[in-house]
Amino acid sequence: MSYLEADIKSMITQTTSALVNISKTSSGVCMVRLSGRLDVGTAAESLKNITNRLKQNSFTNLVIDLEKIDEIDDYGALVLDELKKTLNIHSTRFSIINAPEKFNKTLSLVAQDADNPCTLISRRANLSPIIQLGESTITILTGLKFFVSFIGSIVFAIFRIIKRPKALRLDDVVLHMKTTGVDALPVVGLISFLLGLIMAFMSSLQLQKFGANLYVASLVSLAMVSELGPIMTAIIVAGRSGSAYAAEISTMKISEEVDALVTMGFDPTLFLAIPRIAAAVLVVPILTEFANLFAISGGLLIGITMLDLSATSYISQTIKTLTLFELMWGLSKSFVFAVIIAGVGCLRGFQAKGGASSVGHAATSAVVTSIFLIVLFDSLFAVIRSYWG
Repeated sequence: MSYLEADIKSMITQTTSALVNISKTSSGVCMVRLSGRLDVGTAAESLKNITNRLKQNSFTNLVIDLEKIDEIDDYGALVLDELKKTLNIHSTRFSIINAPEKFNKTLSLVAQDADNPCTLISRRANLSPIIQLGESTITILTGLKFFVSFIGSIVFAIFRIIKRPKALRLDDVVLHMKTTGVDALPVVGLISFLLGLIMAFMSSLQLQKFGANLYVASLVSLAMVSELGPIMTAIIVAGRSGSAYAAEISTMKISEEVDALVTMGFDPTLFLAIPRIAAAVLVVPILTEFANLFAISGGLLIGITMLDLSATSYISQTIKTLTLFELMWGLSKSFVFAVIIAGVGCLRGFQAKGGASSVGHAATSAVVTSIFLIVLFDSLFAVIRSYWG
């Protein structure tokens, strides 16, 4: 062995552990004086050395003297914390003295509370308003970029279906028609029936004063067919099916099933989004018409039981009030709302990333965004109709 190799081996041997001097007072205080280096290179051996020597002694208090320590890093600080946990020493019986001031920051990185060793202290950065505005702007632009890309993928998928109709998975469309339409019919029917009943009752309180009981039928039918029927049905479907679309696709996204589809050569938009959008477009207008019928039935019940109207007169007034334009206007709204609900649900699902919490976030975001867009587009329809008339 050369002199150089011997010197290197000697240096390694010297740095495997910090120098430890242990003394004990008559009052039961154990003093551990450390010198040299207590860092990543010596931490493991130092911990083992100190622990073995302390286990051979009984003491009431443990004092660590760092006056002669030359270097200590976060590994060295962890040695002190691990020493306290290994020996099961309470914080009041453990103390560090004579620590050089330059090592105070390093020692503060390790929690000194033995009773709660797993407590994490989170520090939230105080970002300036300009930085927060910039981050929000970047997030919005990234979302807009993804939205444009998603719309483009839907358009290309539609052209692909027109060119090759067998590319559309009809079994999936039928399945989603059942879950979106048939399964939602009881809820839509009940809510619409109660809504029509409430509208008829509240309007009758005023119309009775003028002897215009018959016009309760006109009010309920016109309000439901042109306005409340489409928007209430859309909100119910958004809360029920839009969130389901987002949750299903986001679960597939975070479990990498969407990536598996891409690897196998499938278009995720054509495979997952198009059947859901097609199903919603087909069943939401039908659900809206059922909602209108149930609401008119609720109004009919009030008309017969409280307004002394016959079923024939109530139905005749309803048919007289409704026109083909009103029916088509409500159906056109339902068509647009269906595209919004299914599109937003699939979009939020594809945007999901992270863990299980992103599934709930995607579902919540899909419902909130859908309802906002439904109300926004309903307002646009009202503006268009005002100029149309």
